[in-house]
Amino acid sequence: MRIITGTLKGRRITVPKNTEIRPTSDRTKESIFNIIDARSNLNRATVLDLFAGSGNLGFEAISRGAAHVLSVEASFKAVEHIEKTAELFGVKQQIQALCSTVERFLSGPSTPYDFIFADPPYDYEHLPDLPDLILGESWLKPGGWFLLEHDKRYSFAEHPNCVFSKPYGRTIVTIFMAASPED
Repeated sequence: MRIITGTLKGRRITVPKNTEIRPTSDRTKESIFNIIDARSNLNRATVLDLFAGSGNLGFEAISRGAAHVLSVEASFKAVEHIEKTAELFGVKQQIQALCSTVERFLSGPSTPYDFIFADPPYDYEHLPDLPDLILGESWLKPGGWFLLEHDKRYSFAEHPNCVFSKPYGRTIVTIFMAASPED
């Protein structure tokens, strides 16, 4: 995997060995960030990366101007890998990696973010509940985006906050937007 554009363009991100991480493909990642670039702005944004894995999406966000990324990942090996990669890339002040399950993290006090990425395992049992949990618990700032990767067993097209959904091979990316104050 590589950083597609921005200040870290071309840097390679490896996947930690002996983990069950399924990283977002470069093609899907590029499409996600092209959508963000066309409709919003990552400049100085705060980002929450749930099921962070290798940190792939968080590093791309930092490269494109995000101010801070919190990467939440249950695998201690993956968290160590994200921290080492952040140090190697010179962005350790901008990326914080937290070893926690997503359920435990989301049961704590919410802090609103501009963007939230979630790339859970396809068999993650709480996947259908994630949009309402994120949107209902003030995890997003008004107008903030929640980008969920999932497989075709799920469709969120009828969700009132769904603004985009598109398949990329087996993966579907669905984007939800938090209500703005004027809504």
